[in-house]
Amino acid sequence: MAVTPHAFPPRKRRPSAGAFISPKFSDTELVQSLLLLSQEISNIKPFKYFLRWSSLSMIRKVRLLAVLFEELLRSGHRAFSASAVLCFEEMYILLQRIKTSIEDCSNGSKMWLLMQAETASHDFRELTSELSTVLDVFPLAELGLGEDIVELVGLIRRQCSSKSPVGPLVDSSDKKLRLDVVAILDRIKAEIIPDQWKLAEVFERLGLRDSSSCREEMESLEEEVQNQVDERSKSEVVALIGLVRYAKCVLYGGSTPSSEFRRRKSASGLAVPVDFRCPITLDLMQDPVVVATGQTYDRDSISLWIQSGHNTCPKTGQALAHKDLIPNRALKNLIAMWCKEKRIPFETTPPGEGSRSHSMVTNKAALEATKMTASYLINKLAGSTSTEAANGAIYELRVLAKTDSDSRTCIAEAGALPLLVRYLGSDVGLANPSLQVNAVTTILNLSILEANKARIMDTEGVLNGVIEVLRSGATWEAKGNAAATIFSLSGAHSYVKRLGRKIRVIKGLTDLARDGPNNTKRDALAAILNLASDRETVGKLIEGGVVEMVCQLLNSLQEEAVTVLEAVVRRGGIMAAAAAYPAVRKLGALLREGSDRTRESAASTLVMICRKGGSEAAAELATVPGIERLIWELMGTGTARAKRKAASLLRILRRWAAGLDSVDVSEPYTTTTLMSNVSSSTRIMLPS
Repeated sequence: MAVTPHAFPPRKRRPSAGAFISPKFSDTELVQSLLLLSQEISNIKPFKYFLRWSSLSMIRKVRLLAVLFEELLRSGHRAFSASAVLCFEEMYILLQRIKTSIEDCSNGSKMWLLMQAETASHDFRELTSELSTVLDVFPLAELGLGEDIVELVGLIRRQCSSKSPVGPLVDSSDKKLRLDVVAILDRIKAEIIPDQWKLAEVFERLGLRDSSSCREEMESLEEEVQNQVDERSKSEVVALIGLVRYAKCVLYGGSTPSSEFRRRKSASGLAVPVDFRCPITLDLMQDPVVVATGQTYDRDSISLWIQSGHNTCPKTGQALAHKDLIPNRALKNLIAMWCKEKRIPFETTPPGEGSRSHSMVTNKAALEATKMTASYLINKLAGSTSTEAANGAIYELRVLAKTDSDSRTCIAEAGALPLLVRYLGSDVGLANPSLQVNAVTTILNLSILEANKARIMDTEGVLNGVIEVLRSGATWEAKGNAAATIFSLSGAHSYVKRLGRKIRVIKGLTDLARDGPNNTKRDALAAILNLASDRETVGKLIEGGVVEMVCQLLNSLQEEAVTVLEAVVRRGGIMAAAAAYPAVRKLGALLREGSDRTRESAASTLVMICRKGGSEAAAELATVPGIERLIWELMGTGTARAKRKAASLLRILRRWAAGLDSVDVSEPYTTTTLMSNVSSSTRIMLPS
């Protein structure tokens, strides 16, 4: 069987018995709290689809208890015996656990509750037994309550202590439904497409009757992956996600993009802060790590980058002094807090202690369900006769491609790329902008997988279609995602030259970085930075006006702009230095007001411009007000690399002030050397 009845142990989310403590209330406040808590439980609706009898029985017992607490308050008791207070405290803890258990089952996944029915039923029986124990020692006689209340408590006690049937209290219909779900998973695992009629019957009984309810169920199951404590259980939950996703597409035609965006609670449906996204995949980082250059990436992404043979930082283009990955725990905590606020599942398990997401969990049924889903959607797209049907299918492919590597592989292998090309043209963008956005975003999501980069580059029309969207997309979102696709493709060094030879790529990225909103500017600048890793391409970037464009952005997007400028100047020689000459004063100002990373890149860029541009560049830098003081401050407070660059920069200015023709800084020139050379009697003052 694909899923056993006991495959799902209690989740991490559910508090243990020791997690609840009795409040330090007065006697009257304690009874008031008991009344309020029992009323809250009484107002909870019984489970609608499974364990109805268990939940209804528990809620009824608590509803009767509420009458007891109400009578105690009305009778005017101000003090109770120690034994009565102890019973009240035990009841308070017990009611908290009952409420948590009912809400946990009510608000969680229906699929999980079905698979967990026996365990959940057993939990309710245990809670009932504990309630019986408390009522057995409850000092009813000393409270002076009326005869009807005494009889009521006796009734609750008898109900709690009544002998239950042997075995878990699970209805035969619940057992039958669970077996049906398991049978469907077994068929999928055996690569047999489930009978659509049977699938519809099962989902009707599950209460998953439309696309929206399936989406909510998938979100609940995504949470369940995080809450499971062992790999086998996680794997089985992933299989259920695959089943729901397949049924959602086959039975209900998938979600419409507009309604989906409104309902989604996953990171891909929200505006994720830029600092929380991995610069490589643009996804929300799960395990941020810092590389030798100080940049932060998601561990999986940068590990794959390094394993692919790269020895440079993807964002800055600098060589990595070492390949150690240092966990960025502060950022991870911020991401976790943001995810909690947005109700996005986030795995906080440290590396090596379990899979960070369901994409890392292998499961045959889940993989086959993904293949079936991809195949179904692509066949639907191929046969679609309306833009609405095509948009729905492509949007589902977009969401699926965002999920994991297996999904990206399945979609590409099923032949999605040639079909997506049809929807990248300007005519599509004008008639249906969301369709163009969905098509190019699907390609972007597919490009994250290394194997798919080759497919995209080699499939006729795909790259040209992406470039067309970059140049003339109907919306900024479409253009930005096209730029992000270029960035992703250029992550493979073998494609940098090929992309850089296309003037339309450089022109499109330059225009987007200059004219687009900030989020799309960043996408374009990231792609340009990747292209700048190749010297031949740098020449085309300079000819295309990239340096002038970046100089315009030094005021608004300081860190991104100066990083790109540094990379271009480093590999562009005298031509790049001459193009960047007008930015010398702006770069000098960044030494004062930029972030640590910005100041470091600005100092490095200035050193290269002055070395390649000669005395004129040094003279221009010397006119920056307070430049010498800024350089000294950077030497004292900057990063290690910034200090070295600042020392070289100060030496350049010293040589220029001394009237020396050469501004070569090839000699080591440390802070100690500078300090020994600069005294009150020999110091050469620079223009202020």
